[in-house]
Amino acid sequence: MIQKILVGILFLAAIAFIVKKFFWKKKTAKACGEDNCGCS
Repeated sequence: MIQKILVGILFLAAIAFIVKKFFWKKKTAKACGEDNCGCS
């Protein structure tokens, strides 16, 4: 029972990490490029 809960939490955390890494990165990169904030 506890193992299933932990596996579910880790699975959701992994999905959140992948979404954050690949999808949010593109939006912030475009914003930095347009605003010239110097974070290249």
